[in-house]
Amino acid sequence: MYDADRLAVIFARRLRDEKMAISTGSVALFVSAISELDPADRDSLYWAGRAVLVKAPEDIDTFDRIFRSVWLGQPQDAPPAAMAVQESVDESEPEAGGAGLQSSTTTTAARYSPVEVLRGKDFGEYTAADFVSAQRLMADFRTSAAMRRSRRRRPAAWRRHSQPDIRATVRRALRTGGEPIRRAWYAPTLQPRRLVLLCDVSGSMDPYSRALLRFSQAAVAARRRVEAFTMGTRLTRLTRELLSRDPDEALRRAGAAVLDWSGGTRLGESLRDYNDEWGMRGMSRGAVVVILSDGCERGDPCVIAEQMARLSRVAHKVVWVNPLKASPGYAPLAQGMAAALPYTDEFVEGHNLDALGDLIDIISK
Repeated sequence: MYDADRLAVIFARRLRDEKMAISTGSVALFVSAISELDPADRDSLYWAGRAVLVKAPEDIDTFDRIFRSVWLGQPQDAPPAAMAVQESVDESEPEAGGAGLQSSTTTTAARYSPVEVLRGKDFGEYTAADFVSAQRLMADFRTSAAMRRSRRRRPAAWRRHSQPDIRATVRRALRTGGEPIRRAWYAPTLQPRRLVLLCDVSGSMDPYSRALLRFSQAAVAARRRVEAFTMGTRLTRLTRELLSRDPDEALRRAGAAVLDWSGGTRLGESLRDYNDEWGMRGMSRGAVVVILSDGCERGDPCVIAEQMARLSRVAHKVVWVNPLKASPGYAPLAQGMAAALPYTDEFVEGHNLDALGDLIDIISK
């Protein structure tokens, strides 16, 4: 293991020993972040770790103390690393004038790690390098839909949350002269709900469709019972193309399969095709359905309302992800969006990595 990666794991273990809540996903994200940084740049390592691992203000002092010990080799009563960054910038500040404002801006910028900046950056503003870095972070996403009871049963050791298993109880009684001395119980097994992702690839979604399709690929490749489609002027199923663990290869195959990329928008017709061919035949039943679209529609919005109503009746949850929702002053005035909202359980943003992290939390509930 690379030395910085090994130190990151040790660092996380030390934080857990101090009663900080550090998830495995957070550790993986921190390791991914430091792979993009210069290991000798301790300031960047500090802010990357603080952005990813610190969840509560009261944990900052503990984080600072353990960071000094693990990464700097300093006694735990040395000045906090955060203060060292602040002081190194403040010392170069002029006393007055415009240069002071510039130095203040530098101080503010030093408080954010590159990963934190990338997570908050709008997909529409991404450079090619940003997208490559974002792909690595999305590879760590673990999309898990809510659990549901299945028809399968399993023996239960405890009576709580279980039901009597009459057949097993009778079989046991035959071994004891017909007396049901030991009762048997069973409980239903749990399995994740199916997750269905419908991604709009029309021209109006150009700034976001590539990143959202990469999110869909990460979900499909990471677990079973995930289906992915694109919507534009037609419906295209992409589950098979996105199964590849290599995101570049998966997106290349998807690009070849989607014939209406950056074309017109027929959301209502695409939803109708999905419902008729897949959804009403069982794919949507009890599933979490996620629609990633800005809601712009060139067709009849009444078709969207009709198809969303059909979808909402069979799905466990319908989530609409609109990247434009994060825009200042946004209101769902697009005809398609307004028609769909009454049949949507969750209406969320999807313009950056942080928003997709929130989406994962919603899907899992």
